[in-house]
Amino acid sequence: MRCVPQKDKLMVVLTCKLPNSAPMSDRKPLWLVLAPMIFLLLWAGGYTVAKIGLRHAPPMTLLAIRFGFVVLIMGILFLIMRPPLPKTWVEWGHLAFVGVMIQTVYFGLNYLGFVNGIPAGTSALIMSMQPIAVAFIAPRWAGEHVGLVQWFGLVLALIGSAVVILARMNVGPTPLVGYVFTTVGMFGMVAGTLWEKRFGLSHHPVTANLIGYGAGLICLLPFLLLEDVTDVQWTWSFVGALAYLVIGNSVIAIGLLLAMVRAGEVSKVSAQLFLVPPVAAIMAWFVLGEEMPFWAWLGFGFAGAGVYLATHKRV
Repeated sequence: MRCVPQKDKLMVVLTCKLPNSAPMSDRKPLWLVLAPMIFLLLWAGGYTVAKIGLRHAPPMTLLAIRFGFVVLIMGILFLIMRPPLPKTWVEWGHLAFVGVMIQTVYFGLNYLGFVNGIPAGTSALIMSMQPIAVAFIAPRWAGEHVGLVQWFGLVLALIGSAVVILARMNVGPTPLVGYVFTTVGMFGMVAGTLWEKRFGLSHHPVTANLIGYGAGLICLLPFLLLEDVTDVQWTWSFVGALAYLVIGNSVIAIGLLLAMVRAGEVSKVSAQLFLVPPVAAIMAWFVLGEEMPFWAWLGFGFAGAGVYLATHKRV
């Protein structure tokens, strides 16, 4: 067995070739193989951590601080690495649009849903409907074919996710505006994912994130006029939540999501999000003490089976 290093933008990947194995060009780098699991854990944890952060800061203020730190980190990396910038204004516009859809629309409206009475479980359930919308639009927008088995898997995963969330969700009145915010936020992620798939030009991750988060932050600033930006409690709990949201969600998870979108079919990548509700439920159980009834565990099985069917490539 011989191992040779291969460069991959941000890291050097060690690829080992066994005798009679597939050519190295056909083998995925290790980080791409592990990307779905890492993304799943980081993204699911964001629901619990975001609720902790919102105890100490208003929603748009929390996001502005979060995005400000991300832009600072990306700016430092940009000065060190000197990656190429987009060559045309059209390319700048594509990156900015994806950033606004994911950062401002998705995160902003999701946080507004939280403060308007939407529980974390309900939010995760609504967001898990995103792959249905993506799969419906993808054949017309991204030129991808979604087969009958994939559709069955998508529906099965949705049912399983619903069972998980509804089994542990506290029943109570929730303002309609909360559902509107969260649902529109979900379509922001759909738009950003499909736009990246169709118009993404494989820009350097640092360049893409710097422009995307910068655009998201700029579009977020006017909404700060509606909040008291001084009403932030800088406790250790808030600092820890902010660090997770900046490094775990905004830098690592979003970077992995965009990398997976570029590497595979958009409907299959988005189907990974069906596992977010049950995993988020487990994390909330440990961190926030939320109950995990028997029916929720049954829902895990349905959701897992559905994700496998929706993401499995037929040879």
